[in-house]
Amino acid sequence: MNYILFDGTVRKSLLPLTYTKPVAELRIGILTIREKWEIYLGFTTTTLTEDYLEEKYPMVEMEQNVMINASFLPTLSLTEKIMALRENQAIFKGEEVIAFFTTDSQETVNFDNYEQIEFDSEVTQIKNSWDLFSLNDIALKADFYLITEGRKSQPIPEGVRFINKDNIFIEEGAEILFSVLNASKGPIYIGKDALVMEGSLIRGPFAMGENSVVKMGAKIYGATTIGPFCTVGGEVNNSILSGYSNKGHDGFLGNSVLGEWCNIGADSNTSNLKNNYSEVRLWNFETENFAKTGLQFCGLIMGDHSKCAINTMFNTGTVVGVSANIYGSNFPRNFIPSFSWGGAAGFSTYQLNKVNETAKLVMKRRGVDFDEKEKRILEYVFAITEKYRNSFD
Repeated sequence: MNYILFDGTVRKSLLPLTYTKPVAELRIGILTIREKWEIYLGFTTTTLTEDYLEEKYPMVEMEQNVMINASFLPTLSLTEKIMALRENQAIFKGEEVIAFFTTDSQETVNFDNYEQIEFDSEVTQIKNSWDLFSLNDIALKADFYLITEGRKSQPIPEGVRFINKDNIFIEEGAEILFSVLNASKGPIYIGKDALVMEGSLIRGPFAMGENSVVKMGAKIYGATTIGPFCTVGGEVNNSILSGYSNKGHDGFLGNSVLGEWCNIGADSNTSNLKNNYSEVRLWNFETENFAKTGLQFCGLIMGDHSKCAINTMFNTGTVVGVSANIYGSNFPRNFIPSFSWGGAAGFSTYQLNKVNETAKLVMKRRGVDFDEKEKRILEYVFAITEKYRNSFD
């Protein structure tokens, strides 16, 4: 069977993270949403997403296709129902379609012609950007058991203090030096060839991807995910670093999500709680206004390729777009458009030629090519986000 993951109706609510990737490529728990579905299904998947992302994330359509809403996280019972779908059957959760079996082109789907099956069991859906860190505890625990069941962990090295050994899994090639792993509140997963430097204090649930580094003396609270090829230091609480991003120095990151290729300067801090303890409001790209989150704790949402200089201070509930470069004293605004250059004293447009130069250097450092596909995606995002920068120039 051919399985296709589609973005669904929530894509705008997941901006700026989905400016540069489909919903299926978002990381929550240990794995990306696509990686979860492919393990459960036992098949590779392709993507139905925005036209400008199709070159990098193409869709393979066949005569018979099962379309799966990528905002839903897989479970065993949901996967079984999806794999049992027949032509012109669709699975719904309330008003939201989870999956459907189609032989039509995707522009002609009419669910009035489908047998609609209600999914009654519990299922997790990512509806907003802040759901990624809010639901990371659930996703991380589910992923841990998914990828470690029936496998044997590498031994915990001598000199490492630990609590609840059975909830700790260390992949081959990982190195942990004189640190503390507390898995009493949730599992701890250390990826292949990862490095936990001496003096680190880690509380689960926690996951770090392959070739990532936790630096000396880091203090990490769950539920936190460090994606592959990241470097993390200082204090981190309930946050996700998607991959290839760094927060390598002292400073606090809490209740936050960083995209890929981000860098947080030394001694930078995010506020995750307002002084009056009131509900945090976050920029909403759909309404183009600030929206209630229902959260008391909410820090920073940062799109791919964005960076901040040393001693940057982010206010509670700050949204930073793609390829922003932030520096200077005092708190910058709590919505920073894509391709912004500056800080509290004011912003100008971060021009594309400079953006491309930096992206090429940053990715080359990790052995990844900044190719024409990547360049065209950034060019398109630059164009569609121009309206947010009109006040700069």
